[in-house]
Amino acid sequence: MTIALITGGSRGLGKASALALASEGLDVVITYKDNIAAANDVIDEVHSIGQKAVAIQLDTADVNSFDNFVLSISQILEAQFNCTQFDYLLNNAGVGINLPFTDTTEETLTTLFDMHVKGPYLLTQKLLPLLRDGSAILNVSSGLTRFCFPGYSAYAMAKGAVEVMSRYMANELGNRKIRVNTLAPGAIETDFGNGYVRDTSEVNSAIAARTALGRVGLPDDIGAVVALLLSDKSHWINGQRIEASGGMNL
Repeated sequence: MTIALITGGSRGLGKASALALASEGLDVVITYKDNIAAANDVIDEVHSIGQKAVAIQLDTADVNSFDNFVLSISQILEAQFNCTQFDYLLNNAGVGINLPFTDTTEETLTTLFDMHVKGPYLLTQKLLPLLRDGSAILNVSSGLTRFCFPGYSAYAMAKGAVEVMSRYMANELGNRKIRVNTLAPGAIETDFGNGYVRDTSEVNSAIAARTALGRVGLPDDIGAVVALLLSDKSHWINGQRIEASGGMNL
């Protein structure tokens, strides 16, 4: 039995990752912030594939909730999966905020860094006793750390910190043979940012024109990469930033 924990697994890239991993024979635990109905839909889809799945509420910006969350995960592992540890951690939960540099407030910076940096950093710390030796962690960043779109300075700064965090995790967890990498998706057609890329035709077309493969990415494109990077097929990839963007802005 192999188990993956996915934060923000009820929609978008997290949902696609859960389904891709389930298709590879993994069981999944997903977190959701508010929408339990969407989370339950993912659980039902995983069950239809033939794998086990559980959903649990988590706000990755609320560090004070992490002790209770880890306790709940420990109980779920024993009650639902008859084990005490899991194999893969995908730190995926997050929000995108588009504001010009001149309009970005301290509150916006705090929101983004709490959810994308401080949350995953401290949550991963607390989950380490439940992660198997030889397991893998994948932290989600963004193509926006390499190329610039106006309005994403704060978001991209937070994701840049995620990439540094991953390298240090890889270095310091190597003694347990835990691999840590960063996945940096390009523009993807999801509801992220209120569906900005998916639902704005001129934006979608402009991004496709700047992408070597000629289209905007789909959630399943990223789910397949997640499944690959967490699997033993990638056992010698460690401490790396892997961009999955179809060749944006080359």
